[in-house]
Amino acid sequence: MSGTPTLADKIDRLFDVVRGPDHTPYTHEEVARACREATGESFSATYLWQLRTGRRDNPTKRHLEALAQFFQVPPMYFFDDQQSAQIAQELQLLGALRDAGVREVALRAVNLSPEGLGTISDMIEVIARREAGLRRAD
Repeated sequence: MSGTPTLADKIDRLFDVVRGPDHTPYTHEEVARACREATGESFSATYLWQLRTGRRDNPTKRHLEALAQFFQVPPMYFFDDQQSAQIAQELQLLGALRDAGVREVALRAVNLSPEGLGTISDMIEVIARREAGLRRAD
């Protein structure tokens, strides 16, 4: 995704990161049903799929507010690109913390001093650069 994310990008990000109680992705039908109940308006799984894939891109404000409510993000996620970028970063972190290895490292780092966190951050940066170089070499 380059440049300003589209509405479809934003909706897709929510589906990718926000999971149900059993840690599986929500289905279009589950989300559409909740949005119908929240708005009292028509909101089908097909319509949601069309929004998510960019085939439709002009939903009502109430539909976007219902999506925001379902995924527990502020409605401004859809309306304000600056806030959307910030929320997208938070969603990326949430997605990373779903990974057991990342979560374990994060939990172990909670009690480190600022200096210790800086050292860990520097080490991660060095390893990430080295691995990126290895991927480019392949």
